This record gives sequence, structure tokens and C-alpha cells, in this order.
Amino acid sequence: MKKFIGILIFFISFNISSQDTYLQCGKIIDTERGKVLNKKTIIVSSDKIVAIKNGYVSSDNPLDKVIDLKSKTVMPGLIDMHVHIESEFNPQKYMNAFTANDADIAFRSLKFAEITLMAGFTTVRDLGGTGINISLRDAIAKGEVVGPRIFTAGKAIGTTGGHADPTNGWKNSLRGDPGPKEGVINSVDDAKKAVRQRYKDGADNIKITATGGVMSIAKNGQNPQFTLEEIKSICDTAKDYGMIIAAHAHGDEGIQRAIIGGVTTIEHGTLMSDKSIELMKEYGTYYVPTITAGKEVAEKAKIKGYYDELVVPKALAIGPQIQSTFAKAYKAGVKIAFGSDAGVYPHGINGKEFGYMHEVGMPIMECIQSATITNASILNMENDLGKIKEGFIADIVATEHNPLDNVSTLENVVFVMKEGVIYKN
Repeated sequence: MKKFIGILIFFISFNISSQDTYLQCGKIIDTERGKVLNKKTIIVSSDKIVAIKNGYVSSDNPLDKVIDLKSKTVMPGLIDMHVHIESEFNPQKYMNAFTANDADIAFRSLKFAEITLMAGFTTVRDLGGTGINISLRDAIAKGEVVGPRIFTAGKAIGTTGGHADPTNGWKNSLRGDPGPKEGVINSVDDAKKAVRQRYKDGADNIKITATGGVMSIAKNGQNPQFTLEEIKSICDTAKDYGMIIAAHAHGDEGIQRAIIGGVTTIEHGTLMSDKSIELMKEYGTYYVPTITAGKEVAEKAKIKGYYDELVVPKALAIGPQIQSTFAKAYKAGVKIAFGSDAGVYPHGINGKEFGYMHEVGMPIMECIQSATITNASILNMENDLGKIKEGFIADIVATEHNPLDNVSTLENVVFVMKEGVIYKN
């Protein structure tokens, strides 16, 4: 009897531990080869893809799950390279800097994280918040809360009075003199210290504000705000610590300094010239366009009182130009990385970016590849993310329709699996 019970316990535990999920897929977007595969079954065990079979395969194990996605189009989990997961802009945002406690920001960020995951973005690069984004990343990784995998810059690095100076617009008695610890630098040595502080804080990557910005309470939205030497110092130090560097940049001079200085990606790039485009190609710099943010801020700027009066003219001037700049850069052969700047506009509609990219000439397959294999490569995760392939992490999403026929279907993802766990079905 004891022997029988022992065998039974072993059998039960073996079956539980080997419980798999079978995804019967009508279509699969093969991002590696740029083609669509028909009638396949993806087998997921634990957090990995272990097999891809022809046809619709089921399991003999009654504990395995079989998910019917025969009428859907399946693809790797999407990656957004530019979000602000802690917050979402609204007319009270400026006042929130004085009224919101860290706990308030943290609790709100939980909602934004879940919305982002449910939109099909299983991985994001967070490009600047208060530092709560680091704790949110860790909580998601531990399975304590629901959200995408986060690679975060922590607090962005700017210069005194620059786009990432957290005290812009404050009254004199509150401004103080923030320094490298707060992400504000004014020298080559400050630059090194700020990067090392981000590393100490637990950031994964670095974000600098190479030019003025639209949303900050400052007059100029495009002037260069770092010297070339400061940018080189940041990039050299960051690379010592294995970090990639993103540069917020609208104005052309700041874009060029950032490229030459060694950044990995240019964000926005609104006013880039032909010379900047050639530099990006020469240095292998990626362009993250954030077209959705440009369009959204231009529309919101028309609503009286929505933005500070210093923001409105910048939003109206810069926002509408990003899409045409993207078209020019793409056609010239600049490497494109998908990024939407969610948080500047409401989280969860990141998928609109695909339509805006396609609208001006980028084929839909290339748009999807930019949000999968390209972004995975930038994050040094090319052997784990961005493909439906054996051995890869089981980040898998599905749409109702084939996005190659209807790009807007990417705005309504109907199935989400992250690391083998189904969050939306």
C-alpha cells in the first residue's frame, strides 16, 4: 500500500510539474523571417516556448491547457522603448509635484502598468520618473503586481534649468540647487557622478535630455542643453556599467551632439536635418519617433488651460512635425525602434504608433519587427525576446485580425501571455 501511494504521489507531482500550455494558432507573425505562418501550435512549458508544431496539436495530459487561437493572429509580446510608467499627463500634473506623496505615485503606477500589459506590451523601457519606476520594476519581476517587464532609467539626467530639472517652474524659495543625485549636472565630473548614482539606485539604462522639451515649464523646447564633452562623459561612464543611453532631443544641434557623444537612441528627433540623418546612419544610432505623443500633445494644446502657457506654443509647433520627420528618416535608412512616449498621453493606446508609422510608408511587418526583434536587440535580449521561437521566453500576444491586412487591430490585443502566464484571453 505504501509503495502504491508513493507511486501515486510521484505520478501526480510529475504531471503537475510538467503542465504545459498548447496555443493553437491560426496565424503566427514570424518576426525573424518577416512572414506569416499558418495553422501552428505553440507549446509552452513554465516560462519558455519549448516547441512549435505544424497543425493544431492537443495533449494527452488532462492537466495541460489548450487555448484556441485558431481565428487569431499570434505574435511575440510587443516592446515599447519609450514610456513613463509612473504617471499620465493631466492638467493637475504640475500641481501633483507638490501634493502627491511617493505612495500616491506608486499606487497610480500599478494601474498604468496593468493597462500597458493588457495592451500587449509585455516589455517596456521606462525613460524617466521619480525613481519609483525602479521599485515597480522589481515588484513586477517578483510577481507581486501585474505589469510588463521594465527596463528603467530611474530619474532622467538634465542640466540646471534644462528639460529634466525637476524644479523648473517652482518659486525661488523652493528651487534649491539640485545636483547629480537628483539628475542635474553642469560638468564632466557631474556627468560621471549622475550616471554612477543611477547605477547605485538600480537603474537599467540612462536617459538624458539633450535639448529642451515640450512639457517642461521652460521657454525653449529645442536648444542644446549639454556640451559634447558632458554627453561623452555620460555615455562612456554608462557603457562601463553596461547601460544603453537614450537621448531626448528635438533640436538639430542637440541631436548631433548626442549622436557624436555616443548615445544608443534618439527620442523624438523632431527637427533633425539631413546631416543628423547621415550621422545616425554613420554611428548606428537608433531613432525612436514617438509620433503618438506628438499628435496627442498638439491636440491637447488646443484645449484652454490643459497645459501651462509656456508649454502650449511648443506643443503646437513641435508635436505635428514628428511624423514627417520619421518618414524622412525611415526612407533615408535610419534604424527605427518602436517607442510611443506613453504617459505623455493615456497609457494603453500605445498601439496607435503602428498606424502612424505605416501611414507614412513603413510596411506593417517592419513596424512589428521594430517593436519586437529590433527592440529586443537594443535591450540585449535578442536571445530571449522578440520572436516566437523554441527556447525564447513565452511572451505571446494575439490580435483579432491579421495586422498585415488591418494595422488598427494592433490597438486591440485580445490575448496576452507573459512568461508563460496568461493575463488576458
